Amino acid sequence: MLTGRKYLLDLTGEQAAFAERIGGACRAVWNTALEQRRTYRRRGGFIGYHEQARQLVEAKAEPGLQWLAEVPGHCLQQTLIDLDDACAKHGTWKVRWKSKTRTRPSFRFPEGGKIVVERLNRRWARAKLPKLGWVRFRWSRPLGGPIKNATVLREGLRWFISFLVDDGRQTPARHAKPGTGIGVDRGVAKIVTTSAGRFHHQVFATDREVQHAAKLQQDLSRTRKGSNRRRRAAQRLRAFSARICRRRQDFAAKTAHVLTLEHDLIMFEALKIQNMTKTVAPRPDPDRPGAYLSNGAAAKSGLNKAILDKGWHRIELAVRSKARYTGTNVITVNPAYTSVTCDQCRHVDAKSRKSQADFVCTACGHVDHADVNAAKNILTAGRAELATARSAARAGARKPRNRVGRKVNRQATAAPDLAAASPGPAEIPRP
Repeated sequence: MLTGRKYLLDLTGEQAAFAERIGGACRAVWNTALEQRRTYRRRGGFIGYHEQARQLVEAKAEPGLQWLAEVPGHCLQQTLIDLDDACAKHGTWKVRWKSKTRTRPSFRFPEGGKIVVERLNRRWARAKLPKLGWVRFRWSRPLGGPIKNATVLREGLRWFISFLVDDGRQTPARHAKPGTGIGVDRGVAKIVTTSAGRFHHQVFATDREVQHAAKLQQDLSRTRKGSNRRRRAAQRLRAFSARICRRRQDFAAKTAHVLTLEHDLIMFEALKIQNMTKTVAPRPDPDRPGAYLSNGAAAKSGLNKAILDKGWHRIELAVRSKARYTGTNVITVNPAYTSVTCDQCRHVDAKSRKSQADFVCTACGHVDHADVNAAKNILTAGRAELATARSAARAGARKPRNRVGRKVNRQATAAPDLAAASPGPAEIPRP
């Protein structure tokens, strides 16, 4: 199966500057092509990848656009391919722009056959990339298969290279521990809670680090745009944010490894995190100019930051990626009323949730941890959906149907004479 191998790059000063230019060119091509697509849509037309790729080749020959010809052409073409896929999946108007300050530079070399990798010693290796030449990277693990493509990206102040390889492994037909299903509840106080009563949690930034991040953000806001002090302040803030991001990635990978290794079925809530973290604008007070009413905007902002800090979506992605190697099935269930339903008597009452961690059923008196009770409800809902799907599949297998969806007559009959039975033009009934 296809998997990624990520390594730390050791670029020279010239290579790092050239990589920045490649990332900037790919960002400019993305934004220009996206604006062109939206312009065509406003006029009632359409433009796709092939026409934009042809125009990109013509743009390289223009006098003021020689910087497009300096960067690898395959990286620019891959940017147009990624944009075409994003517009086809999300729609032209929902695809986001790539900001120079908020988007980290990234570009991909799609032809893995042209990438040469050589092992230098126990700790270092090098890869030959088009126009970048030989680049050194830290050999932290074997590649494990032929290279399909390579992506170069910057995280904070460091550059990384990620190879997409085919490791030759197949997903197991069965899990090593069959019949070990589990429900997973994602929260803020505890990031991951399982129906077995196990908690997975980690603090990604201490209180002192949070204060340090606020100080770095304050230093950045007090600098002048385009100055060297602003550039250095932005670098310090990017380095701190990248360190927190790596902790979040490490936690997601370790949690996914434990869950998929011990369970053959994992059930998540089908959460729409983007809708859950929408910003609530404060309402102005009509009686006091310049003042705002207390409508919970500040509390909602704090909740949004807490949800995004825990990385709920990253955990689900990591579990789905690890599940390919263990044969674990990952499904999502409807999250409605999972936190206010009693797992024992199935009574639904919001008053049963006494606090964030306490759940006491108002009907039967069942006491449990609130997150554990929610995880058990997720497991129950997932098993019910699986049973319904299996019964529907068996019912469909017992009723063979023809092409138009009608029941097939199993009685043996003689083959009709199609020539004699077919009606003439005047005998065809009108619809």
